Amino acid sequence: MGFASYKLASAKSDFLRSNGGYAVIDGGFATELERHGADLNDSLWSAKCLIDSPHLVRRVHLDYLEAGADIIITASYQATIQGFMAKGFDKEESEALLQKSVQIACEVRADYYENNGTERSLRNFPILVAASVGSYGAYLADGSEYSGDYGEKVTLEYLKEFHRRRIRVLAESGADLIAFETIPNKLEAQAYAELLEEDDIKIPAWFSFTSNDGVNVVSGDSILECASVADSCDKVLAVGINCTPRFIHGLILSIQQTKTWIKSSGMSDIDFISYVNKWHEAGASLIGGCCRTTPNTIRAISNNLSEGPDAPRPSEHVTSSHSVKYQLVT
Repeated sequence: MGFASYKLASAKSDFLRSNGGYAVIDGGFATELERHGADLNDSLWSAKCLIDSPHLVRRVHLDYLEAGADIIITASYQATIQGFMAKGFDKEESEALLQKSVQIACEVRADYYENNGTERSLRNFPILVAASVGSYGAYLADGSEYSGDYGEKVTLEYLKEFHRRRIRVLAESGADLIAFETIPNKLEAQAYAELLEEDDIKIPAWFSFTSNDGVNVVSGDSILECASVADSCDKVLAVGINCTPRFIHGLILSIQQTKTWIKSSGMSDIDFISYVNKWHEAGASLIGGCCRTTPNTIRAISNNLSEGPDAPRPSEHVTSSHSVKYQLVT
């Protein structure tokens, strides 16, 4: 099931058409793990729970499905073969942990289907599992994922070799698509695009860039040039921006691609939820949450999208001041 069985050219439209033109992505993962008691003070961040607290990973996935998420993203954002090996695991064990991130999400999905099959079948809409791939900077855990400054020694070929095996393992683990998240520069986008083609990855992907001005990604590369890299790869079905305050509608209208993440910038949580339908009307088709959003946020987004612009506003705050991710589809 899922994206993998569709022709790439029509997968995006088929997927959305079956649910009335929109889908809901899950929300913050690491902060939810912490809320359930996980200690993430580690270079592996949320991926640490794949080692010592897989039951919490299951819990968070299930919470989001019960809240109405149609796409759940694996706990592999900061999971790399190199990172696991630095913790003492061998190569095979490290690859097994990457596979585990997808397997857990798929198992939770199967359990959810078993207990909520009638409800889901009425919507005739599949739940998808997206395998998360964080940037090279996320592996470094030094903040460079938010600057794109990797130094002169990090070349295109270096990035390709760093990511190559990780991407293949995740792509062959049962995920429906790959989510390349928090891409800070054009170079890393080019590495991903070339790997998808060179290694003939069989499932599609989305690219999400970071920006702090709505014009360039955080490294200073043009957003439109970065989007063109993604657009040049037939296996990339979605592209957009994350952690970008204030520039929502401008980015929707200028990029008109398939994904953007934005950051709440001073508006109340109730007002944020009220904007969901406006973003959808402007072209957003996949809407969800990022750091510090909760299942309550996703539930409110799902309710708003299903009930339309006349949906009642939430009576209380459903989030904090935090990032929200938001996809646009052509």
